Amino acid sequence: MIRHLVLFKLNEGVGRDDPRVQEGVAAFRALGGQIEELRSWECGWNVTDRPIAYDFAINSSVEDPGALQRYLDHPAHQAGVALWREFATWVIADYEF
Repeated sequence: MIRHLVLFKLNEGVGRDDPRVQEGVAAFRALGGQIEELRSWECGWNVTDRPIAYDFAINSSVEDPGALQRYLDHPAHQAGVALWREFATWVIADYEF
């Protein structure tokens, strides 16, 4: 299994209530039910106010590298990524477990 972990940081001046952010969050929340390769899917807002913390996280898993690539290439995933590019940056870690 591969864990796909993504941490998002909203751009300066962009808040959670921004309509673009709300659309992006809705798009990512829906992915768990749209992409069959996903074995687990969680996403949500950070609940702490530490200055080094990221704002939003995705924690998911897939069976193998091929499934990860199919997830990454999936049109629904690509559409969500396109939304988030407008207002955030992110870091990613993919690891076997």
